Amino acid sequence: MQLRKRTVRFLEFALIGIVMGVFEDTLAVYFVTGERVTYHTVWIVFLVALPFAFFSEYVVDHPNFWKKVLRLKDDDDGFIK
Repeated sequence: MQLRKRTVRFLEFALIGIVMGVFEDTLAVYFVTGERVTYHTVWIVFLVALPFAFFSEYVVDHPNFWKKVLRLKDDDDGFIK
């Protein structure tokens, strides 16, 4: 993978995965528990969301993940493109 593609993928991971994940998880904590949202709450939500965002972006969204997990076959080289 080229450096530019890696940079774009990292920025997508950082901005979309983490920021949106923290935002939606913070809303969930607020609506479910009724607690005030503080920096401490956002920090804990960030720490919880980080591994899930990493797993989602670098493992599940990897181009070959579903091919390997589901063992999808194609006539040409063994895998669906």
